[in-house]
Amino acid sequence: MYKKLVGAMYVLNIVFQSFFTLLTPVALCFFLSWLLVSYASAPEWIYAPLLVLGVLSGFYSMIRFVLTAMAGFERLESEQNGKSRSSAHATEDISADKNCPKGNNNEEK
Repeated sequence: MYKKLVGAMYVLNIVFQSFFTLLTPVALCFFLSWLLVSYASAPEWIYAPLLVLGVLSGFYSMIRFVLTAMAGFERLESEQNGKSRSSAHATEDISADKNCPKGNNNEEK
């Protein structure tokens, strides 16, 4: 239950951050084009290339983020699986030690 909840929250976090990384460059390019048109008297056609640039850079940054986040998610899953395997081995070692009589370290004198 706990692993599923953590996995779901991690995926939800990836989704929200990917939308944020997509929209941030678009918004910045729109703001830059607005500033250029309003205060620098640039022609209004400047909106189009800057918005295209913002969309392209947004997609690029979103794809990089998603690939990096998915690699981290796979690493997190492998670490959790490794911990559960190592705890299972530790349980087996403890149960094997309980079967040995006290005072006998399996050493011959």
